[in-house]
Amino acid sequence: MRDPGLNEAIRAAGSVSELARRLHISQPSVSNWIRIPADRVVAVEEATGVGRELLRPDLFQRGDVAEREVDEVDAARAQEYALLALLFARTPDAQLLGRLAALKADPSPLGLAHAGLAAAAGEAEVAAVEREYFNLFIGLGRGELVPYGSYYLTGFLHERPLARLRGDLAALGIARAEGNAEPEDHIATLCEVMAGLCGGRFDAPAGSDQRMFERHLAPWAGRFFADLEAATEARFYRAVGSLGRTFMAIETEAYALPS
Repeated sequence: MRDPGLNEAIRAAGSVSELARRLHISQPSVSNWIRIPADRVVAVEEATGVGRELLRPDLFQRGDVAEREVDEVDAARAQEYALLALLFARTPDAQLLGRLAALKADPSPLGLAHAGLAAAAGEAEVAAVEREYFNLFIGLGRGELVPYGSYYLTGFLHERPLARLRGDLAALGIARAEGNAEPEDHIATLCEVMAGLCGGRFDAPAGSDQRMFERHLAPWAGRFFADLEAATEARFYRAVGSLGRTFMAIETEAYALPS
């Protein structure tokens, strides 16, 4: 039986096939869902307009951020992580590219990275970005880059880094949705988890975001984003790589400061 949140997303899209089309995945993939996978929640929210607290109330609860009095810095960090999660979970459609093209910039390193992403989005065409995403991260057999922590740290998928991550997620009460076969160490999933921890959407102990970052992102994500900047297939995603690399450097420096 489908979860109510999944039923609401299908209703908003009009059909299973239309939801799959908006997510740029196959219809059988959506048909096999019992509930929306955690790493797909942001994409489904974007595609349907249904709030994440309705799609997955077990992960997102209305008013959580306000109740926990998340400060402006952590809220901004959560937004950066959510943006990266969205861009790696699926290819951006015309609406998202338009929103990215309107990003405001400032002279800071992160602001300049936003400006680069806005410029790239303004020049991008949806079909070209779809091909780029496929060539970079999927490919025929595999893409130019493999966006998983285990692969970057060991050269293989499903290795000890993934096992350690699953243990830490379980300790926080964060579980992979049934029917989702994607390993949790995908960069999109890790960024979505960090967005939830920084934004106070998860009922996690203080400092959980730093522990998650230092154990599961810091050892490899900066290198992955730098590789994306230099990837031969990257056009639009070169700017995404620049944003990710810059943000990872800022996060590393911030966590190194005495508390």
